[in-house]
Amino acid sequence: MDSKEHGFSSLAAIKAYLPAILIVLVILHLLRNKYRPVLRDIPGPTIAAYTKLWRLYDVRRGQAHRTAIELHRKYGPLVRIGPNHVSVADSKEIANIYGLKTGFTKLAVAESARTGFYPIQCISWQKKPQMNLFSTRDEQYHREQKRPIASAYSMTSLLAKEDAVDSCTLLFMHKLGEFAEQKKPVDLGAWLQYYAFDVVGEFSFAQKLGFLEQGADVDDMIKSIEGMLVYASQCGQVPEMHPVLLGNPLFPILLPAMETWNQVLNFTLKAVNSVNKKGKLDRDGELDAAALEAQGDMLSRWSFIKLSDPSKMSTRDIIVHLSTNVFAGSDTTAIALRAIIYFLIRNPSTMRKLVSQIDEADKAGKLSHPISYKEATTHLPYLDAVIKEAMRLHPSVGLLLERHVPPGGAQICGRHIPGGTIVGINAWVLQHDPAVFEDPEAFRPERWIEASKEKLREMEQSFFAFGAGTRTCIGKNISLMEMSKVVPQLLREFEVRLTEPEKEWRVKNVWFVQQEGLICDLVKRR
Repeated sequence: MDSKEHGFSSLAAIKAYLPAILIVLVILHLLRNKYRPVLRDIPGPTIAAYTKLWRLYDVRRGQAHRTAIELHRKYGPLVRIGPNHVSVADSKEIANIYGLKTGFTKLAVAESARTGFYPIQCISWQKKPQMNLFSTRDEQYHREQKRPIASAYSMTSLLAKEDAVDSCTLLFMHKLGEFAEQKKPVDLGAWLQYYAFDVVGEFSFAQKLGFLEQGADVDDMIKSIEGMLVYASQCGQVPEMHPVLLGNPLFPILLPAMETWNQVLNFTLKAVNSVNKKGKLDRDGELDAAALEAQGDMLSRWSFIKLSDPSKMSTRDIIVHLSTNVFAGSDTTAIALRAIIYFLIRNPSTMRKLVSQIDEADKAGKLSHPISYKEATTHLPYLDAVIKEAMRLHPSVGLLLERHVPPGGAQICGRHIPGGTIVGINAWVLQHDPAVFEDPEAFRPERWIEASKEKLREMEQSFFAFGAGTRTCIGKNISLMEMSKVVPQLLREFEVRLTEPEKEWRVKNVWFVQQEGLICDLVKRR
């Protein structure tokens, strides 16, 4: 046999055995995943230890938060949910995983295009992702970015703009009043999100964004954000797919109609341009901060910082922070507001108790119109318990807040977890722990009032709705202010009933645990 024939023979042999070789390689890869040192002894779904596809399947079903609760009740505080993923259900580990200088970091998003979970949740500026406070894993960058803006999110700063929130509340009540007068059912869940969006607009740009006035999803912003959340939640389970999807540089060229990545950016620029009367702002332009009045909104405050000391704040920084407000500032608050109203309707005695307290404070002349934040927190103590219990029972975020174990490994729940392992805590798991919250599926605000000091401390430690540590939600005060003001005002003015009480609402976890079906009839009370 000559060399040419030998070559053809070898090639034919390789082709003949190629399928078998590939199968063997896949099996070896799966076995390597399954039998990782240390992790192989951590319990969990069998398939999850072999492949990330189990997590993708679970997330695609839209009920991953419920799966997580069931797994931890079955297996204990540590559950292996992926080849290199461990879910943790112990509030004592919050400080360990999310605390300052513990060495646990977010996924490597800046250096690796393989990670799809965090980078999709930021804008693209000058054709590359720009990390924000949520998406960055660089703690130094996080500190530098947070330092000049943190004061704008303080309750003191927000209360200085309370009149702007009041204007949103009055418009919201007026719009709901039209439904009540016409005796038409209202999708209260959608309108609560319109309200939350316009409040974010007032805090960010000193103007409403048009959601309440139009009674609609302005520029399909809500729909676009949901699409981004669906992508981030699913691609984040198998991040190797990101480079061939939205991480593919050819994607905007091949499928421009499918790219929602910059919808938040475009919406933010539109809002900025409507305020900046003396000059327009484009992707590569510079913000004419001198054209803005110092109204106390975040755009004005940060523009002033930029003018005073450009080293502390750039145009890029301003747009990134404002875009983050737009992306995350409405959905999470709307979810909490829906939960409060829904659970109150489903628990009539609790509703009566809260409405009675509102009415008593009103008759005593302790409430203005609309109700102020100080009045709500001073004269309506049961409201605080209702808000906290609703957020306990239905936290807005429904997946792990993932972190990398530092290179040397770490002790978690009494076990050594190897460096590089991805660990995290799910708020749904902590806040439905029967060892901490008796009858955890019940909506019982009294638990926050009647508990002993020791029990209250234990429950507070397990309350994870806003995250924890240095990455605690920076917009927490905005959310609390909105809930404390609009809920009592709504119940003061209307009786709220489900149009079809026999139907349960629909819940779907797309990273944020969104709800549909809060269709209500409103009856004016005053």
